[in-house]
Amino acid sequence: MAAEAATADPTYGNWRRPRRPGLGPLGLVGTVAVFGAIVFDLLVSLFSLQLVIVLAVLQVMLLLPLAVRTQDGRNVYQMLAVHIGWLQRKSKGTTTYLSGPLSPRPGGQFRPPGLLSRVKVMEGRDAYDQPFGVLHHSGRNLYTIVLGCEPDGGSLVDTDQVDNWVASWGHWLARLSGEPALRGASVVVETAPDTGTRLANEVLPRIDANAPPAARAVMEEVVQRYPAASSEMHTYITLTYGVPTGQKRKPEDIVTDLAARIPGLLAGVVNAGGGPAAPLSAERIAEVVRVAYDPAVASDILEARAVHGGTGLEWHDAGPAATVEKVNAYHHDSGVSRSWLLTIAPRGTVRAQVLRGLLEDAPGTRRKRVALLYRPIDPATSARIVEADRRAAQFMATSRRGMIQARAATEVRAAEQTAVEEATGAGLVEFSLMVTVTVDTAEELEDASVTVRNLLAGARLLMRPADRMQAAAFSCTLPTGILPWEYTLVPRELKEAL
Repeated sequence: MAAEAATADPTYGNWRRPRRPGLGPLGLVGTVAVFGAIVFDLLVSLFSLQLVIVLAVLQVMLLLPLAVRTQDGRNVYQMLAVHIGWLQRKSKGTTTYLSGPLSPRPGGQFRPPGLLSRVKVMEGRDAYDQPFGVLHHSGRNLYTIVLGCEPDGGSLVDTDQVDNWVASWGHWLARLSGEPALRGASVVVETAPDTGTRLANEVLPRIDANAPPAARAVMEEVVQRYPAASSEMHTYITLTYGVPTGQKRKPEDIVTDLAARIPGLLAGVVNAGGGPAAPLSAERIAEVVRVAYDPAVASDILEARAVHGGTGLEWHDAGPAATVEKVNAYHHDSGVSRSWLLTIAPRGTVRAQVLRGLLEDAPGTRRKRVALLYRPIDPATSARIVEADRRAAQFMATSRRGMIQARAATEVRAAEQTAVEEATGAGLVEFSLMVTVTVDTAEELEDASVTVRNLLAGARLLMRPADRMQAAAFSCTLPTGILPWEYTLVPRELKEAL
């Protein structure tokens, strides 16, 4: 039995959704509104009982939508705001985007649309004299760097090594909580069928003209058939920084500051099993965005890089020629995409391979991106959150006398474990997950959606389509540092209290 326990695969988990303050599903704002309404009704009752009844009916009608929530915690008002925003964008014509010399946009360039329209790109050099691109989100005054890596696969790797990688990744995420001015990070894993361009450029020029015909035929057949059964995978890590409140810094000074941080960040990624890692140049970032909007040019870009060493593509030409956003799809140049948002993370514990199927290439799709979004929480706020969750879990478990539930007891143990880990130096990070699938035509989108749903079931994830937000969700899954919580009209603190 001891030997079996020693060789068992380790499990991971203990992620928890922070408890919402307030009475039941009302939230903090709804709870304050309820008590305010009660006090107001008591005062009005001193003058007119009939008026109190009318006011009570109106108050119930206004507060009831705050108590009706979906599985992912959204109330009726939040869902209504999404519908109203979609109708406004549609009436203004902003769901359609045109660019290029014949478009009404000045400059005649192919700038990326939507959340990326105000992004500017700069370039610097790190301590190893490697060029790296910096995306300046001028609307929010945020700066993003992109790291590219080639993670080591999990096949033929001991479970102890996998466990060490996971622990190192946890330490790297905990370190982000101490990164000055860091607003968020993301890991984007992009997969696509292999075009065969790289293999052909490597093999065909090396075939000797005097080689036997049989050998030449074999190598040419390998080049022709191998891409049909293979795929390419790219992993990108983005880190988005802000400017501390009250400080005014030049963009050049921020680029210099980021250059000093890159070597340490790369070392942490390598220790966590990230394999060879390096920052992406401005040209490489533009190429990634260009291929995402127009998958048909992927082979051309690979060909240009193999033959000429680069494409010379700049950010202002990395966008699509035209896009059309629909309720449940996003049409862009040579592709049609659909995105999903995380609703519920896997309950309980999971093994290290839980996301393997989701991250691998999906048959019948042109490209697929899985984006993990992280929002590090500073140590002081982390301590308050874990203690509040601990008290809330204990209260819920003890308030149900006579019917102790297994879920309440499990939540108490999870909250206690989180509090202990945080007190011993672990970091607290909020995370979410988004998935974008791109196909060639709208008719293929439904089959791709079925494939994604099957992959989500294998990963024990519950996700919902980003209906009426497809363009924004598409941008969030690109390695460009778009943080959804930074672009909401309602402040994040108020949204959490709803």
